[in-house]
Amino acid sequence: MRTFADHTRNTLDLSLVPAVQRLSHLPILVDPSHGTGKRNKVTPLSRAAVAVGADGLMVEVHNQPDLAMSDGPQSLFPDQFDQLMMQVRQIAAVVGRTVPAIGLRETVAVSK
Repeated sequence: MRTFADHTRNTLDLSLVPAVQRLSHLPILVDPSHGTGKRNKVTPLSRAAVAVGADGLMVEVHNQPDLAMSDGPQSLFPDQFDQLMMQVRQIAAVVGRTVPAIGLRETVAVSK
């Protein structure tokens, strides 16, 4: 969602997650990388997405984001992604869900 605000590239409206879940049987994936365009916002909004019921996350990770050909400013460093995954697993457990233990290059999905 584009707005006139400039604190993020886009506005990530997490209230859509439960709204769409009421209307659809399909899994809901949240992309906090493109949703904000800023690395420092990816982790907190990923945590929030899991807390409101998202079924999966799309997070960009790069070893050298400052040298990335695209989307470097929104890409997490691998160690940041590892931290995020640890936090997401803790949040998922609190809301009665699980996140499988996986490697960095695999897809992440939250299961009920």
